[in-house]
Amino acid sequence: MDDDGTPLLVIVDGANVVGSVPDGWWRDRPAAARRLRDHLAANGLPGHPGPVEIVLVVEGASRDVEPVPGVHVDPAPADGDDHIVTLVAAAPTRPRLVVTADRELRRRVTELGARVAGPRTVRG
Repeated sequence: MDDDGTPLLVIVDGANVVGSVPDGWWRDRPAAARRLRDHLAANGLPGHPGPVEIVLVVEGASRDVEPVPGVHVDPAPADGDDHIVTLVAAAPTRPRLVVTADRELRRRVTELGARVAGPRTVRG
């Protein structure tokens, strides 16, 4: 949470986080995205004491995954990375954390003032 009470905006690169664990996710991408969504809804951001707003960015076959209480699901209209950069840029005054292992995406969002963390941050 920011000094003014604004919750931390946590933007999760769904494809990257799902792909970080070789558990057969490629056989059913939407189901893998739903499992990640449900995990985020149940666990939030482990180790973060304050309120968070979680946005799970999905793309491709996972675009139809529905939101659940605690997790907003945001389907990328095209490239997920570009959409994440757009979301970060649209909230310049908020504290932002992007969860991804993608090096280029990390570079792009840190240039906009966001913090970054790897998939283990939310996968446990």
